[in-house]
Amino acid sequence: MKALVYTAPHSLAFRDEPDPVPEDGEVLVRVEAVGICGSDMHAYHGHDARRPAPLILGHEAAGRIVGGPRDGERVTINPLVVDPTCPSAIAGRPHLSPSRQIISMPPRAGAFAEFVRIPERNVVGIPDSLPIEHAALAEPIAVSWHAVWLGAQKLQQPFATARVAILGGGAIGLAAALVSRLFGASDIRIGEPNPLRRQTITKGEGFTVYEPGSAGEPTENSVDLVIDAVGARASRAAACAMVRPGGVIVHAGLLPGHDGLDIRKITLQEVTLTGTYCYTPVDFAHTVAALSAGRLGGLGWFEERPLSAGSSAFEAIDAGTTPAAKIVLRP
Repeated sequence: MKALVYTAPHSLAFRDEPDPVPEDGEVLVRVEAVGICGSDMHAYHGHDARRPAPLILGHEAAGRIVGGPRDGERVTINPLVVDPTCPSAIAGRPHLSPSRQIISMPPRAGAFAEFVRIPERNVVGIPDSLPIEHAALAEPIAVSWHAVWLGAQKLQQPFATARVAILGGGAIGLAAALVSRLFGASDIRIGEPNPLRRQTITKGEGFTVYEPGSAGEPTENSVDLVIDAVGARASRAAACAMVRPGGVIVHAGLLPGHDGLDIRKITLQEVTLTGTYCYTPVDFAHTVAALSAGRLGGLGWFEERPLSAGSSAFEAIDAGTTPAAKIVLRP
């Protein structure tokens, strides 16, 4: 099969790789659409020791099952592989299992390829009415679904009354805004430094978008729920400044470090700070259902490129020259 292989920092090769062979309980999926994630970019930069080269990256995938009783079925993939007998899985939190695996991290190859193997329990059937490129968005939107759900659970007020600020207008941040709107919030702002992305978000989904540090940024102590989809020093500092006393910060970004956190304010003003990671199978199923029902906006904020042009897609994301919040590759 053809695959896009991470070979060294800032280096990707489109080349032949052995076809994957499903093990017991697994299915083979012909990949028809796969998104580029921020974690793929971290690996591409050489900043993710969990993803050593050479490796096939990519975990936001959808396609068709090949072979077996479900041959030809259209599915989207939950890439988080967990032993269902693990205590975390039994408790309904498999994403926190210490033995969790995810495709695109050894020992599992990713989906920047024509085929990928995955446990059958990790595929979710999709209707013919759902475009396959939209189905590939299920994984990143499920991340945002879980983040917003966590924040909503910790807010001591009806979510519809919440003032929500989202830091970062990439796929996770924008999806968090879409999920917040679906959950009933109407006062939603997105902070995004890239002017091309700001234009895409405003035109495509109608959200209020501001440049961080500008007059449009929420004022101090004015926001009920902040979702930090960046996780950098500047975004953490902004989140701590804008959150109100008793408010909630959900930290979703995975950049290294902890600089920017105002521990004194978090303590004295009883701010709730929580991390968020991945999603539960329930979150994933709810996301697929919402996508299938067309309840998550127009989804016009991504662009498509062939898998063979994946290297240039990574370069465009790196350079900030694409207005899209997500690039979806088509094998």
